[in-house]
Amino acid sequence: MIRSIITGTGHYLPKKIIKSNHFFKYTFYDKKGLKINKSNKEIINKFQKITEIEERRYINNTLLNSDIATIAAKRALINSKIYKEKIDYIISAHNYGDINPISFQSDLMPSLAARVKNKLQIRNRKCRPYDMIFGCPGWIEGMILADQLLRSKYAKNILITSSETLSKVIDPHDRNAMIFSDGAGAAVLSAIEIENENHGIIYYDSQCNNNEELHYLSNGPSLNPSYKKSLVNIKMNGRRIYEYALTEVPNMIKSILDHADLHLKDINKILIHQANAKMDYAILSRLLKLYNYSSSFFKDKDFYKNLMPMSIQKLGNSSVATVPTLLDLILQGKMPPHKINPGDTILMASLGAGMNINGMIYRFPK
Repeated sequence: MIRSIITGTGHYLPKKIIKSNHFFKYTFYDKKGLKINKSNKEIINKFQKITEIEERRYINNTLLNSDIATIAAKRALINSKIYKEKIDYIISAHNYGDINPISFQSDLMPSLAARVKNKLQIRNRKCRPYDMIFGCPGWIEGMILADQLLRSKYAKNILITSSETLSKVIDPHDRNAMIFSDGAGAAVLSAIEIENENHGIIYYDSQCNNNEELHYLSNGPSLNPSYKKSLVNIKMNGRRIYEYALTEVPNMIKSILDHADLHLKDINKILIHQANAKMDYAILSRLLKLYNYSSSFFKDKDFYKNLMPMSIQKLGNSSVATVPTLLDLILQGKMPPHKINPGDTILMASLGAGMNINGMIYRFPK
């Protein structure tokens, strides 16, 4: 039986570390275009308490989104030991493409995947480059598409990249600017014939609510009417996203586990999109309630930390890159005490612009 097996992973983290004091020089505005009548120290401390973000990473001005996607891709290929010309598809998850360093506008033509293929110097004309524009869940959705291509025997090896340079599209007058970060992750997914059908990608699902939820995350002008640097600034209705996430994500995760005939107790790690620490903890709490866990679990911080590794405190929210980066960090032993052992079952889940939600269960071969 053909199973979709992760044969290699890689990531890229920018070297530039941005701490919270970086935002002391910012002037924050509210949605009405008025300056917020609070000190930056008060604003930043409250933000950090909610999100737990202490640091985030920004790329330097010599790099583009396609550059960091290529770095992560090279590392995943090396880790996989698969020759680059044997890659049948490149699926690149992102939201903004390359950001022009002068105009600060999105550049999506040619596609990011085509640029990654070019920068990897892949000559194989049968290697097809696809872009996955699916919000923050884009990398998981890319894995889902890759699994379908592999199982249908249209491909044997697929490279799935995820990258974002959100530091180039943040509004410096919006408090939400402190959430976002830059980074890239990648994985090689291969069709492997194995006897045990319960290894590799086991089950997944996606849900897309694109009605009134469509504009919870969008682009728009700065909150400061005088700011003219860019019209492409990421805008987020944090309260609506929080409410939506707590209602929909736990139900989606449980549905995925039910269809796979698994219980939450069968999951060794939950790798959730690193959007906001408070929100992620609340999602897990709601999930525990769906399984009727005893009240003691809700007070056990170690239980949360062991089951759901968090990288947002030091890396911020790099959109599509958070889940694959977290996965690679753990596999490389760079997220102690977290480990993933042969035979472990993990659940990856994300939500983002759209609003789109997805999740995937993956079991590592023994």
